Amino acid sequence: MTVACTLMFLVFSAEPPSAERGYTSLTTRAFAPGQFPRTVVNEAWRRWGLNEKPVDFPARFRERYGLALAPYPNDNLPMGLRPSPMPFGTPGVCLDCMTCHGGSLMGQSIVGLGNTALDLQALFEELSGRFVDRVKPPYTMCNTRGTNEAGATSVYLSGFRDTSLNLTFTWRNLGLNDSMCEDVPAWWLLKRKKWMYATAEADSRSVRSIMQFMMHPLNGPGRFSEEETTFADIRAYILSVKSPPFPRDINKAMAERGSKVYETSCFKCHGGPGENSPYPGKVIPLETVGTDTTRYLGISQEFGNFYNSSWFSNESTDAANPGLKARRTGGYQAPPLDGIWATAPYLHNGSVPTLWHLLRSDKRPTRFTRSYNTDADAYDWEKVGWKTRDVDAETANRAEAHEKRKVYDTTLKGRGNSGHLFGDHLSDSEVLDLIEYLKTF
Repeated sequence: MTVACTLMFLVFSAEPPSAERGYTSLTTRAFAPGQFPRTVVNEAWRRWGLNEKPVDFPARFRERYGLALAPYPNDNLPMGLRPSPMPFGTPGVCLDCMTCHGGSLMGQSIVGLGNTALDLQALFEELSGRFVDRVKPPYTMCNTRGTNEAGATSVYLSGFRDTSLNLTFTWRNLGLNDSMCEDVPAWWLLKRKKWMYATAEADSRSVRSIMQFMMHPLNGPGRFSEEETTFADIRAYILSVKSPPFPRDINKAMAERGSKVYETSCFKCHGGPGENSPYPGKVIPLETVGTDTTRYLGISQEFGNFYNSSWFSNESTDAANPGLKARRTGGYQAPPLDGIWATAPYLHNGSVPTLWHLLRSDKRPTRFTRSYNTDADAYDWEKVGWKTRDVDAETANRAEAHEKRKVYDTTLKGRGNSGHLFGDHLSDSEVLDLIEYLKTF
């Protein structure tokens, strides 16, 4: 066989990415060494100040950290945690993709739904064992329950790598900002986007971008190349995820009226429902959308330069496109709205609890909390989102850290609920009709 024929054979014999393989890898494999000793996980109740193990320990564990039942075999661990040996071989547990991208709704665990109950800070502070009592986490991983500091995690871990992902001896600060309070988008939206993330910074075709969480110091640079085809399969699975239908009856007359409101007030930015509908992928300038700017400003140009010179961006989809570089935009991407009923709270920082509040900016609560249950009783069926109650500033400030993270305080950095005033001109009946129509997405 000639060299040319051999190359052609290799090209045409490569298997295309498989959503089925991706789901299997996603739900059966660990991509990081153990981060928490299994003994500490099994005895987490001791960290809660209890004298004996509760009889309902698995449910209490999930409730405390905001994790859902795993809808697949997972060695008696909730979705989001995965068995993985500790560095010296003892049994351990690591985070996986579903820590943030596995949620629950109406009693059902959903892979690909953003986890809006997660307390990632508590996970690390309480499960890392005695070591964390002496050395606290180097940055805040969660300021408000249900949000996370994913961007800060990528910036922090990148500071230990060179552009080939080799570990460095010293940490470089690439602009660490741990007050962005990021709300996790639903996976089913990715298939419609050309650009990922709230600010539309990364090419949605990128496989390597979704591998950033693997930058555990014990994952050498070779591990990334070895797993790239696996993550191509995982990306294929992500693109196959579909949004759940609204589970109750919809008033057809209201929805019909609401469709006309949507056409004139929402369509030009968000596009239509369903993957066959047009989606413009518009980035709305900061001064136009008016929402909290912390997420936009929180990813520095220094980190962008590192990313664009690193292995992560040196990814080709064809000969004419030698790399998938990140870009700097001028605002926030107006997302597609498929399954919007299931993705409360709203805005890029999760600062607005319901669709009604999104469309009535003067009614948005300043400080609020919710049960962090995700069942039908916790859901506001009229306003479409989560039931909340107001919290006064004194009560919020007096609470211990675990309870304070349950309070969403929109006066704090990264948590502003201003902007997106595009529903304020609508009448009350138009708002209700529009919400009814959005239930059909």
